Amino acid sequence: MKRKIKFQFLGIAGLAIVTTLVLSVIIFYDLFQKQVLDDLGTYTHVLETSVNIEDMEAHGTQISEDGLRITVLQKDGTVLYDNTVAADGLENHSDRPEVQKAIEKGEGTAIRRSKTLDKNTFYYALRLDDGNVLRVAKETGSILRVLVSALPDIIVIIVVVMFLICIVLAQFLIRSLMRPIEQMATDIDQIENVKPYDELVPFVNKINQQHLDILKNAKMRQEFTANVSHELKTPLTSISGYAELIETGMASADDVNRFAGEIRKSSSRLLNLINDIIQLSQLDVVDMSVTFQDVNLYQVAESCVETLKDSAKKHDVTLKLQGAHYTVNANPKLVEELIYNLCDNAIRYNNPGGSVVVSIGRVVEGIAVSVKDTGIGISKEHQERVFERFYRVDKSRSKSTGGTGLGLAIVKHIVAQHNAKIKMSSEVGEGTEITVIF
Repeated sequence: MKRKIKFQFLGIAGLAIVTTLVLSVIIFYDLFQKQVLDDLGTYTHVLETSVNIEDMEAHGTQISEDGLRITVLQKDGTVLYDNTVAADGLENHSDRPEVQKAIEKGEGTAIRRSKTLDKNTFYYALRLDDGNVLRVAKETGSILRVLVSALPDIIVIIVVVMFLICIVLAQFLIRSLMRPIEQMATDIDQIENVKPYDELVPFVNKINQQHLDILKNAKMRQEFTANVSHELKTPLTSISGYAELIETGMASADDVNRFAGEIRKSSSRLLNLINDIIQLSQLDVVDMSVTFQDVNLYQVAESCVETLKDSAKKHDVTLKLQGAHYTVNANPKLVEELIYNLCDNAIRYNNPGGSVVVSIGRVVEGIAVSVKDTGIGISKEHQERVFERFYRVDKSRSKSTGGTGLGLAIVKHIVAQHNAKIKMSSEVGEGTEITVIF
């Protein structure tokens, strides 16, 4: 990147130098033309007071050596005198622009280029009192010849020096330009302390946010791994302990049946935990292809309620479905998982004799699935964290009911997959209502 910026900067600098030089030569040559015409005008006015062909013939050689050409013409353009060529050998000059202007306005100028000699000839003509025209001319090199003659000095004095200065400035400016970016790349943890350019502020904020998200996700994964290890360890330890007692013969016949029941419970809890972890892992995959189709929410909820009837009866909870048939564009399996987890949680954390009502209906934002229970409720300080993995409001009750602590985390992921909204309303001792809006 530095090399690219450097070469681009030097290319722009070189183009600017060449353009400046060409424009300078053009401007200076224009000034030069004006100066030559002014000098010719002054010389012509000096000669005007003493125009005498005999005197001019006497001093013609000296005037020629000065590079000036003196011509005297009649009104009709006939040449009376020329210090460089015999007058009788010259054609009529009445068609010359400077002569025509001098006859009409008193004076006239013209510049004509000789392609053969690659020179410009400057003319200044003045009408005399007797009606004749005095013309003074001088030859100079063309702008191309001026440029070529000055080129060595231009290259040595200006181009080389300026280009060297540009190289030094380019190096300095590139370092200055790249310094904030290099600082951000070197110590990304301190990126908020770097003062970037205004144009880079959105980019820096985005990078900083992504960095914080990465750190947060890394911390969450670390905590998740620790929690998984702990959650797996508990049922496995229980299974191993009871199995060892049975294996060593230390358990009586009655104990064996009880231990087998505990092993079954721990195994069931372990299986539920593994299934939930697998489900979360699948939902964590950002590019996981999820197929959507028209799903009847009422029918899915009806299936979940039927499946959880025995669990509700076991916990002494009444499970009820109400509402109407509404269709949304969603993934059937994930929607079933969502409603199942909400209902399962509502049953597990309910009170004996309590109730769970599943409602399907239309609200202002869309189609809503609501699960309302009369359970233990959730306090304000816990409501924002219940969707975190393995977060439990009442850890002892959660384990006794067989909960994995991942149900609401799965619900949150499914809601995100469907770009839906989730709302919670809860009061301690009165119950909880969770609503998902598609």
